[in-house]
Amino acid sequence: MNNLSSVLQFTIRNKFRSKAFIITTIILALIVSIGVNVPFLITLFQSDKATNIGMLADTANVGEQLKVYYDAEEKKDINLIIYPSEGSAETDEVMLKGKISEGEIEGYLIASEELSFGFPIITYHSEDTMDFGTINKLQNGLQQVKLGMVVQDLGLSKDQLTTLSSPVQIEKVQISTTGEVGGGKSEEQIAVASVMVYVLIILLFMAVMISGQLIATEITAEKSSRVMEILITSVSPLTQMFGKIIGMFTVALSQIVLLGAAVAVNLSFPHNQDALKELDINLSDIDPMLFTYAILFFLTGYFLYSTMFAAVGSIVSRTEDLGQAILPITMLTMVGYLIAIYGIQDPNSTLVYVTSFVPFFSPFIMFLRIGTTEPAMWEVVLSFALLIVTILVIGWLAAKIYRAGVLMYGKRPSLKELVRAMRAYKA
Repeated sequence: MNNLSSVLQFTIRNKFRSKAFIITTIILALIVSIGVNVPFLITLFQSDKATNIGMLADTANVGEQLKVYYDAEEKKDINLIIYPSEGSAETDEVMLKGKISEGEIEGYLIASEELSFGFPIITYHSEDTMDFGTINKLQNGLQQVKLGMVVQDLGLSKDQLTTLSSPVQIEKVQISTTGEVGGGKSEEQIAVASVMVYVLIILLFMAVMISGQLIATEITAEKSSRVMEILITSVSPLTQMFGKIIGMFTVALSQIVLLGAAVAVNLSFPHNQDALKELDINLSDIDPMLFTYAILFFLTGYFLYSTMFAAVGSIVSRTEDLGQAILPITMLTMVGYLIAIYGIQDPNSTLVYVTSFVPFFSPFIMFLRIGTTEPAMWEVVLSFALLIVTILVIGWLAAKIYRAGVLMYGKRPSLKELVRAMRAYKA
């Protein structure tokens, strides 16, 4: 136990003193801080001024009605300027292009004499080929003008127009066919839980990838520098492996806590507080058991992959060969992560259901199902039991590989050579 404590202290102390770790943590904190403030930074470069759009006066008075619509908006995004016709299409085009060149307008609308479903065909002219935001605003305004003209022809009242144009409200409730009657998650609960699941899946992926590669790299570096031969005389290989796994977990967890603190500090800024109030996020909507499941699947997922990274790191003698050696584990982690991320949109798909029972993917995917759907309890228990059994088997196998691998130098051993070494070292 004392040896394990020594390995833990040595691993943690070395990482916290490492310049690379400190610089990486600072860079990650800066990236996270910028990411949290991206919406606010975007607003700094956006102008509150309405976009000036020109339009030729037309016989159907579409322009006048469209101007009334935009002027009545609470937040005015479009400022429509009506210009009288110069007498011909050619002179009108020259005049309107001149207004764009002078910076008076960003573009202009022309209403055709030709009708489509009883409404003039509108053409928007602008130098900006990707101005989809303005086009959408113009299209919405013209749609309302068209609706108003149709309503006027039908002789409907203003209240009838409001009733006709108001959207149908539909609320979503996620239910469980095995749960109690009247149970289920509301739309707000689903939204908050989905955000939490999304964030924790990313955190698990980051923890596994960062700490796993750190474990493999450190073991390989110690082995290539022959430090491992000195360590092996005072501490057993098994104690070394689990000491490094737990030590790196502490390091990765502290890094995540620091990044979480950076997020919390940035969210406390007034502009971010206002944005959170608009989102109306209520953490009480989250089921407390979801936090428990998050911790369980986070820990089991970490220890499953970290033992695999440690085993692979022990059989590689040069850090140059490490990237290729850990590629299969990295790909396995990526597959589970990507299925979970895309599975948020369709958590009841067959792919998500089946892979939630695969131990290498279940830390991501079963947690996704728990957060966004209502899986039966036997499914959760079965998935977790398979995961625990796999961790024990992989841990046992990794310990045997580690015990033999740390004493093997040269090229990466084949499976047959590794088995022979394990028998020779009685691993």
